[in-house]
Amino acid sequence: MPPKSIDHAFTASSFLGSATDPTYAGTPSFMRRRFSKQPSGSDVTVWGIPFDASVSNRPGARFGPAALRRASMIFDNDPQYPFHADLFETLSVVDYGDCLLDYRRPEEAHAAMLAEAEALLTQTGFLLTLGGDHSITWPLLQAHTARHGTLSLVHFDAHQDTWDLASAPGETPRVDHGSFVTAAIEAGLIDAASSIQIGIRTHAPRDLGLEIIHCNEVEDLTSRGIAERIIQRTAGKPVYLTFDIDCLDVAFAPGTGTPVAGGPSSAKMLAVLHQLKALSIIGADLVEVSPPYDHADMTAVAGATVAMYVIGILAEQQKDRSRF
Repeated sequence: MPPKSIDHAFTASSFLGSATDPTYAGTPSFMRRRFSKQPSGSDVTVWGIPFDASVSNRPGARFGPAALRRASMIFDNDPQYPFHADLFETLSVVDYGDCLLDYRRPEEAHAAMLAEAEALLTQTGFLLTLGGDHSITWPLLQAHTARHGTLSLVHFDAHQDTWDLASAPGETPRVDHGSFVTAAIEAGLIDAASSIQIGIRTHAPRDLGLEIIHCNEVEDLTSRGIAERIIQRTAGKPVYLTFDIDCLDVAFAPGTGTPVAGGPSSAKMLAVLHQLKALSIIGADLVEVSPPYDHADMTAVAGATVAMYVIGILAEQQKDRSRF
């Protein structure tokens, strides 16, 4: 075992390699990745968007990126479960830090996110974003479709987020955390016919053509059955994956802005994620972690684990490609 180090986020000489910081100390970058504002050449860039001005219920998701980084400190340098591997042996991952937003001008926030996301996507292979409320997925989809074309959306959530856009005819749509899917479909960013939502347990005015695995179905299906539905629906197309932490039941994720009882366990949704290696995931985000409503970091730990699973999927895909 290599000698213990501290503050790997600053002292690391490479985007590769595991850290050996104590789990309770040191600078909390995401999974101890090196902080860098020059992510060129990295396979994955982790980026935070501390924004919650588009919520309709409880605020606090602006503190989400910091809480997720802190929670990820529990991932020490052992092989990560269930991937049986050091995820950073060959997958180079950097923590870029956060998006700078002017809290006095929230109406300008989405444009700032879009500009920075577009710049980051010219430098890194994959952008993994930590929110922030779910409206941040709107500029992220804009940036990703500019590079990849129309995408399939895999959307874990308690809510459909297909509410009508609150704007007058001819005006720019006012997109919030409950309407970003509507905006994305109307703008042609996502293909509803190859997109799917998992864990829904609220009603919205329209489904807009997306397949929905409602929460009562989630309870009846196995994790393998859910994963197969997702893989069949997306049919090999480029996928953007967005995970709203309120997809999980409040027993597993109390720290969120719009909690809904009756949801699935973190164990089941993580088991679903682990079986999505067949997806062509080109970008992902984890949103709606609101630390002021959390208890003992339960929600932050769940969210950090979801984000770690995304990195694990990418590491396994890279390993598979290297074999051929």
